[in-house]
Amino acid sequence: MEFQLHSRETILLGIAFLFAGRWINQRIPFLNYYNIPEPVTGGLIASTLALMLHAWGGYTIHFDLTVRDALLLVFFTTIGLSARFTDLKRGGKPLLLLLMMASGYLFIQNLIGVGIAMAYSLPAEVGLLGGSVSMSGGHGTAIAWGEIFRQDYGLANAPEIGIACATFGLVSGGLIGGPLAAWLIRRHQLKSAEIRTAQNQQNDAEESPAAITTESFFGVALAVCVSVGIGIVLHNWLLKVGVRLPTFVTCLFTGIILNNSLPAFHKLNLRWPRENPTLNLISDISLGLFLSMSMMSLQLWTLASLALPLMLMMLAQIVGVGLYVVLMIFRGLGKNYDAAVIGAGIAGLTLGATPTAFVNMNAVTRSFGPSPMAFLVIPLIGAFFIDIANALCIQLFLDWLH
Repeated sequence: MEFQLHSRETILLGIAFLFAGRWINQRIPFLNYYNIPEPVTGGLIASTLALMLHAWGGYTIHFDLTVRDALLLVFFTTIGLSARFTDLKRGGKPLLLLLMMASGYLFIQNLIGVGIAMAYSLPAEVGLLGGSVSMSGGHGTAIAWGEIFRQDYGLANAPEIGIACATFGLVSGGLIGGPLAAWLIRRHQLKSAEIRTAQNQQNDAEESPAAITTESFFGVALAVCVSVGIGIVLHNWLLKVGVRLPTFVTCLFTGIILNNSLPAFHKLNLRWPRENPTLNLISDISLGLFLSMSMMSLQLWTLASLALPLMLMMLAQIVGVGLYVVLMIFRGLGKNYDAAVIGAGIAGLTLGATPTAFVNMNAVTRSFGPSPMAFLVIPLIGAFFIDIANALCIQLFLDWLH
């Protein structure tokens, strides 16, 4: 028996399970320690309940995800509206080197995933979902590409595969990053060159946040709507000329361009939402509800036949990241203390998400001393560059495989 829930009911349940995830995370230290997002916790509870209903009663629940898809565009647009080209100068040479190495590893992740998928005679898209789509992309990117693989490539359980891999990566990224950096620091007898605490280092760059007001909300809403509108037009134009990119990528790109061009026209007296807490609020709301609605709509029973190849894929990804951090990241950045801390961040970033990278680096710097450079370059890589590079890498693999 099947049940169809409409948009209003889907949104209501998404918010309810988001709060349920928050309540559970506050009471289970493991979930907080490994930075499992509250919407992921709550959404997995919902999808597990749906699995039980399907297994024991033969019931299947379908959700109207129209609003969820719109929230995806809003979230990636806010990321673009937060990015500034001037931050490139602050990162300097280490940022450029790290960007090149992190982008290069996206191809390795996909080769690992596609190779194992083909060894088990699975569609190549399964390997991409177990590669950079979920590992470097995280839950948001996994869901976005999962829907594309489901609709355009006929992989019915693509969203479920992506979510499963992203959740595994989130935990494993938190497990290996800190110990790996600590091993490098002790083995090479490295020491921090800074005398300030990591907290002071971060506070130096912080400014007092502006208040969230009705005016600021409508200003950000206007910027987001304009960016999404142009992004959709750009997406349709690219399709006509034969360039195929997801709509969320063109919206992200549009947000970046507008954020780095419009504020320069001072004579227009534009009050563009740069580093605006209202922008962060809208970003958090859209991502949280997007994740919650996506997680609760998963049909987990479709993953049963893929348990073994997915587990081997995830183990191979962990080994691959560990070797790349030691042999490439650490050595390429000079085999110094900053390189070791950045390695911890990259392990969290390429297996989980930017918050996992911060958790790893905080754990290392609390024990061995601060690393301002690590806390400068990792956010720039994780919050902006890796999404663009990942989208291009995934599309290149799809073109190659088809």
